Amino acid sequence: MIPVFKPKMNKECILQGLNSILTSGEIGIGQRTQEFENRFAEYIGTRYALALNSCTAALHLACLATGIGPGDEVIVPSLSFVSTALAPLYCGATPVFADVDEETLCVDPRDIHRKISPRTKAVIPVHFGGHACQMDEIMMLADEHGLHVIEDAAHACGAKYRGTMLGSIGSVGCFSFHRVKCLTTGDGGMITTNDEELYQGVKKLRWLGIDTGADSSMPSTSYPGQYAVETLGFKYHMNDISAVIGLAQLEVLEEQIAIRRKWAAKYDSVLQEHGWISRPVEREYATSTRYNYIVKVPMRNELCEHLRARGIETLVHYEPAHHFGVFGAAQREASLPVTEHVWTRLLTLPLFPDLTPDDFHTVTREILAFGAERGLGM
Repeated sequence: MIPVFKPKMNKECILQGLNSILTSGEIGIGQRTQEFENRFAEYIGTRYALALNSCTAALHLACLATGIGPGDEVIVPSLSFVSTALAPLYCGATPVFADVDEETLCVDPRDIHRKISPRTKAVIPVHFGGHACQMDEIMMLADEHGLHVIEDAAHACGAKYRGTMLGSIGSVGCFSFHRVKCLTTGDGGMITTNDEELYQGVKKLRWLGIDTGADSSMPSTSYPGQYAVETLGFKYHMNDISAVIGLAQLEVLEEQIAIRRKWAAKYDSVLQEHGWISRPVEREYATSTRYNYIVKVPMRNELCEHLRARGIETLVHYEPAHHFGVFGAAQREASLPVTEHVWTRLLTLPLFPDLTPDDFHTVTREILAFGAERGLGM
């Protein structure tokens, strides 16, 4: 099968780094994790970064660190991976689902405005497919209503909004290093922020609430390895094995994004004359990572089966989260007309740095053949 995603690994650099830490035995959270955090913060343009074991963990800790709890509401897009909406639920808060822009698939600031209530504590805009949300409008709403903005940049490591790195605009940025992401560590995540208090809070939360520098609850007689635990925390930290991979992949990230953008432009060129295929857009304010290439097509499921039968994998990103029972029956009635309309037409095509010209030709040829066979026309 031609896959939808396939990571391109900086193998030589990774193996050198792994050999070093395996020889030393320092494979837990240590110097390489800290180095990755420092390099990543510098890349994104924030004062702080904290490496975690997933973006889900990042979203959860971001909600906790910004004070989200029972009785609060957090506005999220339904058209996202389910982690986005689960994060406030973990904290006892209620996710309130907002609609998306039909072209970019990013959350619509107008619907955020409609969904704000006295209980709203935060907004989690998802930079869908690596395309920036309308951050000026979202930050203006947040300032007006005293809300935190937690950027879900799982798709958007290296993407920009008006020249500014995503993940550096809101209160917190949350990144994914899952195996298919633009920067992969196999699995992992990162929180970025300019807020020192928030940084210190997350630092404790990610490692079981342990504070090796605290002494308020310690007895007068100290001993090696002593620490305090005054906050409920979690086992969410990264380790040096993942950090070594992250450091190596960070070195080639810009190069790989450029290749993704090249393939996306080729798709645009081949598919632009075929009106039955709606291509992803890139607005003037956004510089996308082109994490995925999602088309909107009629007969989505039939096209998916047509391509699968010819050795081409596709995916659907995503079934709306408000459909899932975990959020309660009432959420299924949320007013999300664009989301409900558009998700049934979405299909993600193969796009990754090592996509070959032959594979690209196979994908586009079979898509156009499907359209011709069914009289979908130009």
